[in-house]
Formats: sequence, C-alpha cells, structure tokens
Amino acid sequence: MLTKLFIDGRFVDALAGGTIDVYNPHDGSVITSIAAAESADVDLAVAAATRAFPAWSRMAAAERGRLLLKLADKIEQYGDELAHLESLDTGHPIRDSRGLDVPRTAACFRYFGGMADKLQGSVIPVETGFLNYVQRAPIGVVGQIVPWNFPLMFTSWKMGPALAAGNTVVLKPSELTPLSTLRIAELMAEVGFPPGVVNIVPGYGHTAGQRLAEHPGVGKIAFTGSTATGRRIVEASQGNLKRVQLELGGKGANIVFDDADLDAAVNGAAWAIFHNQGQACIAGSRLVLHERVADAFLERFSALAASIRLGDPLDPETEMGPLTSAQHRDRVLSYVAVAQEQGARILAGGKAPDAATLAQGYYVQPTIVEAKPEDRVAQEEVFGPFVTVLRFGTDEEALAIANGTAYGLGSGLWTRDLSRAHKLASGIHAGMCWINCYKRVNPGSPFGGVGQSGYGREMGFEAMHDYTEARSVWVNVDAKVPPHFKR
Repeated sequence: MLTKLFIDGRFVDALAGGTIDVYNPHDGSVITSIAAAESADVDLAVAAATRAFPAWSRMAAAERGRLLLKLADKIEQYGDELAHLESLDTGHPIRDSRGLDVPRTAACFRYFGGMADKLQGSVIPVETGFLNYVQRAPIGVVGQIVPWNFPLMFTSWKMGPALAAGNTVVLKPSELTPLSTLRIAELMAEVGFPPGVVNIVPGYGHTAGQRLAEHPGVGKIAFTGSTATGRRIVEASQGNLKRVQLELGGKGANIVFDDADLDAAVNGAAWAIFHNQGQACIAGSRLVLHERVADAFLERFSALAASIRLGDPLDPETEMGPLTSAQHRDRVLSYVAVAQEQGARILAGGKAPDAATLAQGYYVQPTIVEAKPEDRVAQEEVFGPFVTVLRFGTDEEALAIANGTAYGLGSGLWTRDLSRAHKLASGIHAGMCWINCYKRVNPGSPFGGVGQSGYGREMGFEAMHDYTEARSVWVNVDAKVPPHFKR
C-alpha cells in the first residue's frame, strides 16, 4: 500500500516528516498513515511539473494519447485491487467500486487518450490577403484538488483532459481517501509517463491545498468540493489571476409527475439519493412529487429504502456502506434535528443503524424527510443518505421549486409527456438534467453546474478547451498594407 508523496517520478516522504492517519469507515480502525504534504512539498511538485512541461507539451499528441490508453489498460488489469482500495478507504460498496468506479475511471482515461490528437484549432475568415488561425495551446502547470467521495473516478476526470491537452499536473487528493490515487500514480510511472508530468501531494486543505491554489507557478486550479471551500479557492487564486474551474455543491431536484412510470421513478429516485450513501454533489436530494401520486410513491419508496442492505463495504451483498468519516456522519445526523426544529416530518431513518456489527462504523440509515421548500433541509446540501420530500400541483410550481435554491448542478424529471419534459428541462437552472433516469455520466458528456454549483466543465470537448488557451496567429500572405505614418 503506497503511503508517500509522488513527486518528479518518485515516491518520497514529506519534507517535514508529517503523516496523516487514514481510517476505515466501516469500523473506525486505522488503515495506514500517509505522508502529509505541506507548502514546501507543493513547491517541489510545482517545480517538477514546470521542468517537465516543455517536453510534455511538445510531445506528439498521439504519443500522449498512447500513454493514457496504456494507463486505461493497466487500470482494468488491476481493477480488483483498485476497487478494494477504494471500498476500504471510502466506504463504497465493493459492487459499486468494481462495477462502476473502476470501469468509469478506465473509460475516462481511454476517452481522453483518444481525444489527445483530435483537439483542433480553427481558421478565421478575415480581410483579403491575411491568414488568421487559432491554435489551442496547453496552459502549463495545472493544480487539481480531488474530493473524498469519488477519489478514483475524479482523479481520471481531472487528469485525463489536462494531460491529453499537454499540461503537467500537481494533484492533491483528499487526506481522507488518498490510497487509490497514489496507486494510479504508480501505474502511470509503470506505463512510461515521464517524471514530473504528474505529481501527487496528499495533505490538508489549509496547507497543501491552500499553497496549490495560490502558487504563482500554477496556471489553472481545478477543484471539486464544497461551495464554501470553492470561494476560498477563488480568493487564493487571485495572486497570479490563474484560471479557476469549480465543481461544487448541489441540491438536485428530482421531479415526479403524475403520469410517470412509478416503479421506474421509485427505483431511479432511490439510486439518485442512496447510491454512495448520498455522498454525491449530483444526488437527487430534493424529491419533488406531484400531489396526486405523492402518497403512493412514498409508500413504495419508503419500503424500498427500508430494504436497502447496510453493511461492510467489502461484502459483495452490501448495497449501502458507511459515510466516509465520523465527522461527516455527525454532520448528516445533525440535519435530523434541524428538520424537526422547523416542523418537518421524519418519514424514515434519521439515525444510525441498530446492528451491533455496524456500531463502530460511520453508518446512517436511509432517511426520508417531508418539509417545506423554504426549510433548511430543502435549501442546504446535506450530502448524505437524506432526501427531502416536497409536493407540487402544477408544472409551474414544480419549476419554481426546482429553481428555488442557490445551487444548479443536477436535476431530474419523470414523465411520459416528452413535450413537458423538454420544456421543463430547458427551464431548470442547472448544468445537467436527466429525463426518466438519473446520475448518468459519460466521458464525452460535459459535467458541471451553474450558480453556487460552480463553473467550468469536466469531460467532453468542453473539458479539453478548458485546459487550453486560444492563441491567435495572423499571417500577411499578400496584403498591401500602406504605411500608417507617411514621411
């Protein structure tokens, strides 16, 4: 198990010698201790990335792509090991780590491996006698900060487009869940990524993260995490006016109309909120139900939630594991009291499970709360297996509820009326909308939000463009340019 920083192609101890304990969320035991990067370590990583940038950016794009494709093959080869690390470290059920996280990680690196030599410039029609073309040039050294909820997958989302476009990377995984990202670094070295192209510096946000965000040698910072931390990232980036990409919180509205296929909607809504214990920015955490079907829906939905198998994430039968940290479990449970104080009804869950085998872990029962749109539990991101139920009567009311928070990341609609679906999808203020499904992602489809959910996009052509600068080149082919100053 890898526990050191990865800088300039080597695994090294932190300069100050500090370490951070990494915990197993199933039982609270210490898995291992990792090196804790601080400002000086980040400086070394940025220096290594700066040295590596000229050769990496000049490398044939197809060759950069070939390395990413080889990495995707390696990830599949070691898929079981990576899935085990991810479940041990984060609490993801092993069936999800093996069946979703690892394949999506490999698919993302493979997509951008194929994209590396597809990034094209353009020719602009200008005055006769001139040729004007636009190149897409890499930014340089980019800093990337990956959260604790999907560390393996988000590592690929961040690094894939950045490397394909010709940038070098300094990436900080969360100090809570660094193990799978460090293993990816080792695989990258094995397939031949040159030293310094990728550097991994796990550490605390207020030290390593802060230094990466403010570093004058970093041309772009890409961050996934909370909205509050995103604001601090923007403030720290101002010193050299680096570009900033933010994928922040969400409070997704998942709207069920009275003509929906209720069986599909019930299952889809459970997936939207209870997958990964609700620890997803795109979670359908506001369940917006038409008043004519709300009671029937809740009867089925509550029964399904009660049947979800909580347990050891390494058990293939487990459907929902623990939350990733004790601190976060306590934060999620604190919202039960918030809901009760504001008069909401707790329809299910709202506490840790009773099973003695889970008592040492960071578990929370699937929780269903019925509230009002203005209540805190309908406005603030809980980020756990906690869904707020709201009712509506008309399409206009549904749209008002959907747009009634500061967030704008994911949203969902369940209806057989495609005219209504297209109309509402266009009216919802969110970066993504799923119709008769939820939480679908693909490396070719842009992922990101609006409002307090951030700006910039992961994946697809948009991500490649976000990791490049437009460079305009003018050529005088045969134009006769009279002198401006005549003598």
